[in-house]
Amino acid sequence: MRTPGVNTPDEYVASLDGWRLKLVRALRQAVRATGPFEEQLKWGHLVYFHEGPALLIRAEAERVLYGFWRGQSFLALEPRLKPGGKYDMATLELREGDSLSASAASALARAAIEANEQLGDPRNAARARSAPRSPRSKPTRAKRKRS
Repeated sequence: MRTPGVNTPDEYVASLDGWRLKLVRALRQAVRATGPFEEQLKWGHLVYFHEGPALLIRAEAERVLYGFWRGQSFLALEPRLKPGGKYDMATLELREGDSLSASAASALARAAIEANEQLGDPRNAARARSAPRSPRSKPTRAKRKRS
């Protein structure tokens, strides 16, 4: 979902208010301080790339999502992550009054960097898993003789 009149990450953050603004600023600061991410406004929210998409920050009316491609492997770092979606995604849902320390936000961002450095772009891994088999690799069925 696009926010009208918002074309850059800075404009996205500036379009927020209240607890969502404070939380997104804190998450954004932790992510940017963690490592060499490329920050983009994509799919209507903040997306951070490092050898492919690594994490996102998405503010909604009642919650802020801090999500990770390959995040299902980060559950030991943050047990509140909820698995779901493609690319082994997992998302932390933060509502008004919830918190996440800067060190925890950074640890998750660092894990996202390391996962992409070790495994490459998660979109490529997903394409490889769902690629159609070549005709030679299809299982063959024995033909039944009709009498």
